[in-house]
Amino acid sequence: MSPDGDQAYFSDGIAEELLNLLARIPELHVAARTSSFSFKDQSLEITEIARRLGVAHLLECSVRTAESEVRITAQLVRAHDGFHLWSETWDRPDGDIFAIQEEIASEVVDHLKVTLLGATPTIREANPEAYALYLQARHVDRLASGDSRERAVALYRQALAIDSTYAPAWAGLASVYRQLAGSTGVDPSTGQPYDHSLAQAAVDKALAADPRNAEAHSVLGQLAMRRDDDLEAAARHYRRSIELAPTDLQLLRRAALIYWVQGRLSEDIELMKYVVSRDPLDAAAHFDLGTDYLWAGLLEESIASQRTALSLTPGRRIAHFRIGTALLRMGQAEQALREMEQESGDIWRLIGLSLAYHTLGRVTEADSVLADLITQGERTDPFQIAYVMAWRNESDRAFAWLEKAVEYNDPGLREIAVESLFENIHDDPRWVPFLESIGKSPEQLAAIEFDI
Repeated sequence: MSPDGDQAYFSDGIAEELLNLLARIPELHVAARTSSFSFKDQSLEITEIARRLGVAHLLECSVRTAESEVRITAQLVRAHDGFHLWSETWDRPDGDIFAIQEEIASEVVDHLKVTLLGATPTIREANPEAYALYLQARHVDRLASGDSRERAVALYRQALAIDSTYAPAWAGLASVYRQLAGSTGVDPSTGQPYDHSLAQAAVDKALAADPRNAEAHSVLGQLAMRRDDDLEAAARHYRRSIELAPTDLQLLRRAALIYWVQGRLSEDIELMKYVVSRDPLDAAAHFDLGTDYLWAGLLEESIASQRTALSLTPGRRIAHFRIGTALLRMGQAEQALREMEQESGDIWRLIGLSLAYHTLGRVTEADSVLADLITQGERTDPFQIAYVMAWRNESDRAFAWLEKAVEYNDPGLREIAVESLFENIHDDPRWVPFLESIGKSPEQLAAIEFDI
């Protein structure tokens, strides 16, 4: 509600910080960011919003900033009848924003008559200017379009120029650098190509400033998994991140990758069902749950979850491919082909058509599409080409492409323990030795200790 209308990132940031603060109270069930924010700028009735989120109360807030002052108005509403349990307005210097958030959380707990087992969580205070830049950087990073990540890097660095010990900004910078690693861009502040060393340096700074920063430990887990292929170290870092922030759904989903890689699908499914219950309108969560169901052989459940993901985000990449794969496994090849034809991701559509045409016995079309897939995906998708070959019962070519996947460091190899499209070569005498060679045999994976 700021005069120039350019402070949306600030109000969104405050809302998310407040949401995370309330989510740290175990006695409350708090709908997560993606679902809560999906109602922004929509004129729905309170009862309808509450129904979709699966909650009994709504917390509504407005933020207005002007120069160095901030006004926050908050009201707690009972959903079924619209009764206002509590409302209050604060006019404070922007440096008091942290105290205001803590007061709101305390008032919510009090008026919901929640009996806490511990104290109401608190927020670490920061320089107000650095904090505002941090919120803006996080907002820009989430746009995930164009040069948004490069702009996020610049904003994080502006925040750190004001406060070089601000751990959340260092952790956010580390996360963006990790996402940029391997891109062709160059960091203008250092002149270095974006690579994992930048993420490592930033995460080290974050932990030096705050050893209990959960995001930083999670980034270490990502680096261990994606850069080093060290699952044991990744499990250790992810476990620490969840110990520090057990209600952070983003960190939980990252950590769930360990279950996924180990082939512990029942545990991964339970975790993702929990995430979906907290964030019921997050298409990505439904997609991940649907993928787990597919690999676990729960095919109807998989299709239902992917349909939900598509209803929330029409055209979502890979969702039609996953549905098509489930239908192939159910013996419904014609229906599978129709799904593969709707896949929005170009390379995934080729993969899906290769599988469907082969299953239908349309040899000429299957070979033609496979040739296109190899031309376009030789270096980027050798793992997927390998399981197309396995599905076609071409074992020698499947193993040749798996070797290419190793050569090109294809991240898909992390999925090899669960990817059911390889089942035709599971009895091949080369299968287990190959798994052992990349550290993914059942015994090697079972030796990694990990639990959430």
